[in-house]
Amino acid sequence: VARGRRNPAVGHARARVMATSHQGYYDAVRDALVHAFALSSHPSRKMDGKDRPEIEYQDAPATLRAPVEIKRGDEESCLIESAVNSARVSLKVRQADDLEEILARQFMRFLGRRADAFEILRRVPVDGYDVSFLVLLSHTESMDAGALVDFVVQFMRDIDKEISEQKLSVSSRGRAVATAFLEQFTK
Repeated sequence: VARGRRNPAVGHARARVMATSHQGYYDAVRDALVHAFALSSHPSRKMDGKDRPEIEYQDAPATLRAPVEIKRGDEESCLIESAVNSARVSLKVRQADDLEEILARQFMRFLGRRADAFEILRRVPVDGYDVSFLVLLSHTESMDAGALVDFVVQFMRDIDKEISEQKLSVSSRGRAVATAFLEQFTK
């Protein structure tokens, strides 16, 4: 179901898509990313004709495209904002309970410290999201745009899987500690 909501900063209606299954969510994100990563050169009038990420500055409304928000339930979403020469992808990871919230926060902090190793990872995510990527025209020229789309979608899959595995690991360690502690009282 797609609904429009005005984004006052951009002046465009924000397209919202709701997906119910994992695969439907990833397919919707993939389709939106393919469109968003179709970038072209746009020299800035304010920077002496040099390219700059218009999505970060947002001072030339004619260069901005309508943002797309794809949600999977209330706790998981992807915001794709794009301009003529850049795109920003922000992800909100599913955090069903306090443990998943802590694990997601620590994992994102770990990634943020290593943002230089990931060329497209923003050090600080967009407000309300856990992680953000900034894709520039130079990235789509030096790397295959399709490979960038695949990377973001695979990152989304892997982050869900990694948090679930960490949660199981913490739970099993907690169970082992509790068992060892309670054995003291049964002897």
